[in-house]
Amino acid sequence: MTKRTFSLAYLSSHRCSSHEAVLVASQSGYDFVGLRLWPNAPQAPQQFLIDRPKELKETLAALHDTGIGVFDLELIRITDSFNIHTWDALYEIGATLNAKAILVAGDDPNESRLTDNFAKLCEVIQTFGMTADLEFMPWTAIPNAQSALRIVKNAGTPKNAGILVDALHVGRSLTTIEDIRAIPPSLLHYGQICDAQSGTNFTTEEMIHTARCARELPGDGNIDLKGLFNALPNDLPISVEVVNLEQESRYSNLEWAQKCLQKSKPYFQ
Repeated sequence: MTKRTFSLAYLSSHRCSSHEAVLVASQSGYDFVGLRLWPNAPQAPQQFLIDRPKELKETLAALHDTGIGVFDLELIRITDSFNIHTWDALYEIGATLNAKAILVAGDDPNESRLTDNFAKLCEVIQTFGMTADLEFMPWTAIPNAQSALRIVKNAGTPKNAGILVDALHVGRSLTTIEDIRAIPPSLLHYGQICDAQSGTNFTTEEMIHTARCARELPGDGNIDLKGLFNALPNDLPISVEVVNLEQESRYSNLEWAQKCLQKSKPYFQ
């Protein structure tokens, strides 16, 4: 049986600096860590490594000492004003960290232009040795798995293109298990696990609030996690992404990371 690998997602360790997240990941049983080195909105929370040589040195040392790897970096958002060079520093630091993937969100309502820009982004990211993983989210211009697959195909299926399946967005979008099975395994580089109340009757504000502040631990909601992950490759690396500002305040960073992993593992046995 293939050993499943787990990554401590940024949102599960958002209270940590980058090097602290690496140490927590190591101490709590993860194989990888995910870092948010570019905010998802101006002035939004992030971890700081770009143009911070001291912090970068500490993080590289922690990676070396623990054997933890960097899986994904967050994030690149493709909007109508997309400029490929905006994230030059992110590409470069990704190569320095030997990161495997960059998470990509799509927020351009012009799908043709979004598709063209995604193709350009894949080409650039490939030269830095990473995949470009497009995450569908129901409040964005890529609201479900079908739209993500269409964009990747229309972009010419670049060899480093990927589709990121987040359990939350499957549970709250018009995405079926059959849609997940339709994604070619070659496009699946990692998946994200959390839980929540599923359904498509939430407002945009409610969906964003849950995604950024109030996800539930696996098993505490009603998303069909077993069905979802049974539909994905059985060796797919799993990013454990559980942010719950109310619950996690009662735990240390290490305790919360341990709890998130403990609640996730039963879905992969």
